Amino acid sequence: MFSLPLAISLLVLSELVDAETIHIPLTRRAPTSAHDLDYYNSVAAGLRGKYNYGTGDPGVSGRRRATVDGIPVINQDGDTSYLGTINIGTPPQAFDVVLDTGSSDLWVADSSCASCPSTAAAFISSSSSTVRATGGATTISYGSGNVAGTINQDVVSMGSNFTVRSQTFLAATRLQSGLLTGQVSGILGLGFQAIASTRGTPFWQNLLNAGQLAAPEFAFWITRFGNDPNANAIEDGGVFTLGGTNATLFSGEIEFLNMAGSSTPSYWLLPLQGVTVQGQSVSVATGNNALSAIDTGTTLIGGPSADVANIWASVPGSSRASNSQGLYTFPCKTQVNVTLNFGGRSWAISPDDMNLGPINSAGVTCAGAIFDLNMGSNIPVGSGNPSWVVGATFLKNVYSVYRADPPSIGFAELSTAAGGSGTAPGTRAESGASTLHAQSATLALFALSFIASLYMLV
Repeated sequence: MFSLPLAISLLVLSELVDAETIHIPLTRRAPTSAHDLDYYNSVAAGLRGKYNYGTGDPGVSGRRRATVDGIPVINQDGDTSYLGTINIGTPPQAFDVVLDTGSSDLWVADSSCASCPSTAAAFISSSSSTVRATGGATTISYGSGNVAGTINQDVVSMGSNFTVRSQTFLAATRLQSGLLTGQVSGILGLGFQAIASTRGTPFWQNLLNAGQLAAPEFAFWITRFGNDPNANAIEDGGVFTLGGTNATLFSGEIEFLNMAGSSTPSYWLLPLQGVTVQGQSVSVATGNNALSAIDTGTTLIGGPSADVANIWASVPGSSRASNSQGLYTFPCKTQVNVTLNFGGRSWAISPDDMNLGPINSAGVTCAGAIFDLNMGSNIPVGSGNPSWVVGATFLKNVYSVYRADPPSIGFAELSTAAGGSGTAPGTRAESGASTLHAQSATLALFALSFIASLYMLV
């Protein structure tokens, strides 16, 4: 556990860095109960529907000074989803929303929504003096459920630095049961406009177009508590950084890989080029059959039937789970070691993330985190669907960066301060405009060394 030292380290660094640079720790809600196979079946079904597997349907503020900002996030239900807080309206109304690179719409529950959970905040349009209804309506499908409502524009802000005066969003008046849980009020899509059902420009792209971002990118470090039975109700969950990166959270260089796909970006796509299991290479499809959506809004990793079968064939004692949504099981005593390669180096997935836990009370057989996305059907090349969807199972193991210009995705080793095994972390907030003075850098390194010693004691 590193909650207390991490919070102290970020507080110290925020005092040392340039006034334009702010880094805020993420927060996580611990699971209320252990997940079973039925739960992960629903996760798999939802992910399949989100990317149209088995279905037939595939405003900017005035210019402000470019900056970089860390955004607090809640990690809910044992690493199932990662949430950030946004504000909508005048005066601002706060909402916890899923941060989702696998979609592009912003929507929140409306106060008139009878099917929305009572535990989540809902938008009260009559309380905002700046809301404007566009007269449009739409339905967004996420596989695990549909959300329908009216399209509006209003002031939307995030963190202390970022505001869009006329951001398009959906006020959800109807959604299917189970789409939202706990304190989640909606979703903030971090993909590209091409896949936005509301046809609105995504929030992050509006910020970029207005020159508010110091660099054309955002980044994630997300924590792991799904394997911790003693996790508190609220935990540090990581850092979401808009407009740059936080070099205290990664070590070495960020390896950027050019995005795959058409000249009009949709999802954040990379071609999967190699997989190893238990140290041995596994045969997987390449080219157009290997396009992978890097998706912070999903929990697991889904892939083509043949490739997923090859992966689990390399794990002794594994088998396809009966009556499941493409899930596989394996002996709980087995440590499953997997690496993924997207064109550069290979990145390891922790065995803790590959193991979703026992599927029964005997505790002998566990569910695996890589599942059959198309459940035996062959999705045709050129259908517009990525063949792989790579979620938190992988992303907890790397520092990930999403860059709009040039369109690319970067991965880096987690620093020791971020729970990784990399070299000592840097102390500089990376952006086009912010640096530390040499004296501040020295103090920051001293602070991190002291905090690291505290970390070893807890």
